[in-house]
Amino acid sequence: MARTPATSRRALLFGTAAVSAGALLTACTSNETKDQEPAADNAPVADDKPGKAVTIGFAGPQADHGWLNAINDNAKSRAKKYSDVTLEITEGSNDTAAQIGQIQTLINKKVDVLVILPADGKALTQVGLQAMRAGIPVINLDRVFASPQAYRCWIGGDNYGMGLNAGHYIGEKLKGKKNARVVELAGLDNLELTQQRTKGFDDALKNYPNIRKVARQAADFTVESGQAKMAQLLQAQSDFDALWNHDDDQGVGALRAIDQAGRDDFLMVGGAGAKSAMDAIKADNSVLKATVLYPPTMAASAIDLARALGQGKGVGGLAEFEIPSSLTLYSAVVTKDNVDQYLPTGFI
Repeated sequence: MARTPATSRRALLFGTAAVSAGALLTACTSNETKDQEPAADNAPVADDKPGKAVTIGFAGPQADHGWLNAINDNAKSRAKKYSDVTLEITEGSNDTAAQIGQIQTLINKKVDVLVILPADGKALTQVGLQAMRAGIPVINLDRVFASPQAYRCWIGGDNYGMGLNAGHYIGEKLKGKKNARVVELAGLDNLELTQQRTKGFDDALKNYPNIRKVARQAADFTVESGQAKMAQLLQAQSDFDALWNHDDDQGVGALRAIDQAGRDDFLMVGGAGAKSAMDAIKADNSVLKATVLYPPTMAASAIDLARALGQGKGVGGLAEFEIPSSLTLYSAVVTKDNVDQYLPTGFI
């Protein structure tokens, strides 16, 4: 049955497809186009060639964390890559009312597509719905809205997968050790993402009957809390074999506490993919041996998806005419063996 390659705005808003994305996020728009076949019979796919002009509105929370700052940097640098993209970016805010107001300003400006990383997904659901009802498709970045009607496409990281891959890495390192003991330095316990990371870790450890988690301490995703909470863990646990730390920013403090205690009798796995963590892994002169990614490059891919959406194009390498409705990014484990590959993505 013949299908029209051009896509109406309503189809852009409400068309559905789902896919899981791997670590190579730029596959969203397929930057290498020389040998690329169309997604389906003559269906247009996004590439680097200039096309229809698209104005993208971008709204995120305050960049008060290295990862969030990297989100903004990735969005800006990606938009500059395309001569046909104009980026309208707001001043980030953690205040729900302020962020709603910023997004409503972008709606009133009639931007073509919105990319929104909400400070609070549930609280900002209504403004996502408002944009969609105004005919402006929304790319919901990372923190998901409470209703799928509030976005056309969601793209984000895999918190459960972070814990799962950290657990499997530690499990493989300790699988030959009898009665191995591990501890966990978690993030903010009231956040669902922290709970998901812990669940993934616990589920992975179930595959290794020789390993037991003997302690868990929640921190606050800050250097100071990482140092204080790690010091408590070290004082309470004189003997363990591995540490899973949820966040590389708080990991800076955790490493300080470990150095101050003179401990080097265990291995440490971090989380998120900070440049400082990757540098330490490459130097191989501390207990930190790996970090599990939660890639801020998702913001660059969100710009790619927004541009494709605004131009009525699909995704290179897929047979569908439309961009997917969701993309879950892979949480790769960075070790000394592959750190050079991932160093350019490390955030400060």
